[in-house]
Amino acid sequence: IADPKTGDILALANYPSFDPNNRGKISRTGVRNRAIVDTYEPGSTMKPFSVAAGLEEKKVTPNTLFQIGRSMSFGRHSIGDSHYSKELTVSGIIQQSSNIGTSKVALLMTPQVMWSYYDKLGFGHSPQIGFPGAVAGRLRPAKNWRPIEQATMSYGHGVTVSLLQQVRAYTVFARDGDMIELSIYKDRAYREPQRVYSAKTAGQMRDMLAKVVEKGGTGFRARVEGYTAAGKTGTAQIASGGVYRQAGHQVAFCGYFPADEPKYSCIVVIRQPRN
Repeated sequence: IADPKTGDILALANYPSFDPNNRGKISRTGVRNRAIVDTYEPGSTMKPFSVAAGLEEKKVTPNTLFQIGRSMSFGRHSIGDSHYSKELTVSGIIQQSSNIGTSKVALLMTPQVMWSYYDKLGFGHSPQIGFPGAVAGRLRPAKNWRPIEQATMSYGHGVTVSLLQQVRAYTVFARDGDMIELSIYKDRAYREPQRVYSAKTAGQMRDMLAKVVEKGGTGFRARVEGYTAAGKTGTAQIASGGVYRQAGHQVAFCGYFPADEPKYSCIVVIRQPRN
């Protein structure tokens, strides 16, 4: 949990954890600060960045309508959605978390343009948090992207991030399109915010992300009585040995609250959840 205005990290937790008073049972894996030193494929929590790039590049508006259908083909490969939609607006693509819709928005841009937004968001760069071992994640050069890879990266597969990187990137929506460094230190040198999107684009995305937690959105369970919230859900298969096997899934929710005047940005990731 971070303060999007100041960049202060307010809370950070990992589970399973360890008891420092019982050193005989402390394992190396138990003391890893996974939120900072581990990476994962973010899945659909990446979609807002791809759609925001499309808005910023004036390729789409929130009301642009796309035909969705059951699948989208790339030669021998295809991608699909978890549920069928005949057509969706850009706003509906975010609310319903459509892989096909997000891919169609992303493919209106060149790989280099899409990569440049991911780069400005800090993906592929080690966060300057003041904690040793903060990882950079993996963002491949745009020149190597095939169309299907650009499509899958637009919805969070084929790129890896840390929880810290992801919650920092979401401050771009909690703010007015710029982003600040996060830190575990209260006293630190001031760093100029990084402009990623215009204030108009950030405002449009805030409206879309607020609809995700409303009735009909994939994150409606994130509603908290007495508060307004906004954010995005994400589900991704866990890769093992460079391929997707039966290693399970991990799920995430990343967002901020209150939705109208964000004071807290947060992310929660659960590895191999059980119903």
